[in-house]
Amino acid sequence: MIDTELRNIPFSPPDITDVEIEEVIKAMKSGWITTGPRTKEFEKKIAEYVGVNKAVCLNSATAAMELTLRILGIGPGDEVITSAYTYTASASIIDHVGAKIVLVDTAPDTFEMDYSKLADAITEKTKAIIPVDIAGKMCDYDSIFKVVESKKDLFKANNEIQELFNRIIIMTDAAHAFGAVRNGKKCGQVSDFTCFSFHAVKNLTTAEGGAVVWRNVEGLDDEWLYKQFMLYSLHGQSKDALAKTQKGAWEYDVVFPAYKCNMTDIMASIGLVQLSRYEDIIRRRKKIIEMYDSKLLPLGIQSLQHFGKNFTSSGHLYLARIPGINEGKRNEIIVKMAEVGVACNVHYKPLPMFTAYKNLGFNISNFPNAFEMYQNEITLPLHTLMSERDVNYVINMLKALLEI
Repeated sequence: MIDTELRNIPFSPPDITDVEIEEVIKAMKSGWITTGPRTKEFEKKIAEYVGVNKAVCLNSATAAMELTLRILGIGPGDEVITSAYTYTASASIIDHVGAKIVLVDTAPDTFEMDYSKLADAITEKTKAIIPVDIAGKMCDYDSIFKVVESKKDLFKANNEIQELFNRIIIMTDAAHAFGAVRNGKKCGQVSDFTCFSFHAVKNLTTAEGGAVVWRNVEGLDDEWLYKQFMLYSLHGQSKDALAKTQKGAWEYDVVFPAYKCNMTDIMASIGLVQLSRYEDIIRRRKKIIEMYDSKLLPLGIQSLQHFGKNFTSSGHLYLARIPGINEGKRNEIIVKMAEVGVACNVHYKPLPMFTAYKNLGFNISNFPNAFEMYQNEITLPLHTLMSERDVNYVINMLKALLEI
């Protein structure tokens, strides 16, 4: 029997248990609530989980991406390439550092950047590419690195750190992809730099927050690089608050006028517990995706493939495409789903459709594949607080509205 009893299914609420709450209370009672021992421990645990030497925790993935560009010496006169099909944070950080945003269309019928067009977008001014691991699925990095290698002769380094790479640097927006795997490597082990989000709607949350990790590169000093992130994220101050608490160690220098985007111990305390639960969280998300796929794909509804022979996504978003409908019909479906208690979303409205990017000279007519992916896309609820009854209810309501 089909369950039609009206339900209230939010889009992506945080999965917070009493254990996280207790850990936050411990942090608050400890007397240390800003960046301190819990943040340092969280960084260590993230590096261990990803399988890299170092991780830096910050107040957002956006900050992680922007500081990485700044530390790499990317700025005015440079170009950075990213996908037209992403959230604004992937591109706005390029503008923040004064570089030129270069957008690339998706390939036909995919959410990934068109790698043949990526090659065409590279010039002597290109210093970095920002791939987007949308919905938690890692991009085809073999193709990306192949393109970068083919254009290596165009690369001109601005400073010593760019000379170490001696090619365009790959910095992934992996806001969705913490825990994803491709070809036996975890997200964070493949790209030169990888930036994660721990925002409230993400699989693993610290309320707000993010982190950056990097691959081993010959000649790149991990300790030096870690210290650069500390300087850039704490006003350019040579000592953080924890170091200044040591006896007689009040004095510090300000090396340059930098930024303020550190993670706090309160945030890290949530993250430490979330990380201890994370494998169970991913397993539950996989189960929900399998339920959606088993009922929706046979109906002709299309979805991003989360699991395959050589890859497993983090299962962050369920991107469904309804063949044969346009933007208006898609929006109408979202409203009607809300009326029966199901909160849906759209990921993403391509950047050239927004005022900010129109003002920068972008026009959606130059990105036809991205628009085609967007106009019939509906993101269904996907989170670990959903019961099987909830998932089946979402499926049944969508089927009823589509009259399938």
